This record gives sequence, structure tokens and C-alpha cells, in this order.
Amino acid sequence: MSEPIQILHEDPHLLVALKPAGLLSVPTPGAQGRTMLDALAEQGLRALPVHRLDRDVSGAMLFARDPAARAALETLFRERAIRKLYWALALMGPKRDSGAIQFPILEQGAQARVSAVGKPAKTLYRVLQRGLAANEVEVEIVTGRYNQIRLHFAHSGWPLVGDRKYGKFKQDPLRSTRIALHAWKLEFEHPHTHRRISLEAPLSDDLCALRERALKR
Repeated sequence: MSEPIQILHEDPHLLVALKPAGLLSVPTPGAQGRTMLDALAEQGLRALPVHRLDRDVSGAMLFARDPAARAALETLFRERAIRKLYWALALMGPKRDSGAIQFPILEQGAQARVSAVGKPAKTLYRVLQRGLAANEVEVEIVTGRYNQIRLHFAHSGWPLVGDRKYGKFKQDPLRSTRIALHAWKLEFEHPHTHRRISLEAPLSDDLCALRERALKR
């Protein structure tokens, strides 16, 4: 039996759950397998999705518990009033301690690419620690394009550890079995109580072990 999904926050209007890597966020055309909605239903939790994480990405995922809350949260996402911070390990960079990546992204089904005819996309980053194998970074997405972080970092020459989709490297020096990308923190104003919600999703054991190997000096 699968491990139960960890709940980071729950109230009558919304919940935040810790998505494990390998689990679909929601039913997706062309993709088969169990979803977060299935897992939460098995725990007796009714949830309505308002955003998604890539199948291979873990971390905090926000759900509404009723249609009114869903509409309110979707408005917050459209207005970019929900702050999303990610943790990642990047190979070969960034060289600067902080900065912004602003390549336009063209979404093409299950793939995306940097293109002059794509939609504007902005990713902020801050280097937390530097290692011999990779650098630990905190990433904030200002826009929410498909595969944005993975594509922006790969196009910049700093592919994420374990990213077989966009990395374009023959061999990952850390031989990671998963992508080193985790939805780390969520910050937003609760649409009903107006209380400020700030949550952190802990790194899984495999990411902690990968981080230790990457940052060895």
C-alpha cells in the first residue's frame, strides 16, 4: 500500500498537500497512473485542483475544497498573488549569486521550447550553496509556463540535476534517478480568512541524500 499523502495545511476551504515524485497531479491526456486526486480521495479528502506540478517534481500543491474556494484561488494565481518558491540543484551554474531568466516560452503539447514567438516568462533565482558537482538554488517563478524552470535553466546552460527531458547531457554526474526540483514554499493570503499563509514542504530523504552528494567539496 502506498504511503499516505502528508497534509501541510487543511481548513474548510482549502488544503495543501505534499506531492511525492512520480505521481501525476491530475488526470492528463496520454499519461497513465495514479494521481494526487486519487491519493487524497483514498484518505477521505475531497480536493479540487487549482494548479499542477510535473509528474517527476515533488512538493507543496494547493487544492480547493469547494467550487467557490477554487474560483478564488484561481483568481489569485491569475493575479500572481501566490508566491511559489522552488528548491533545485543546477549543474554548471549559475555564476551570479542571483538574477532573472526571461526567455519567452512556446508550449507545444507535452514539450516546450524557448522561442521568440513564445509567451513572456520570468524566473528568479538565488544561489544558496555552491558545490563541486552542482549548485543549490532557490527559484521563484513570476509566470507559470509549462516546464518553465526546467527549460529556463537548461537553456541558460545550467540543466537541473536528473532532468532527462531538457538537460541534453549524456550522463548526469550525480546519476540521479529523479529531477532535483521541489516545490518548496507557498505564500498567499487566504481568500476567505485573509490570513497570511506561509508553508514549507520538507525535502524527501532521497533529495536530502542527493543534496549532500552534490554539495560535497
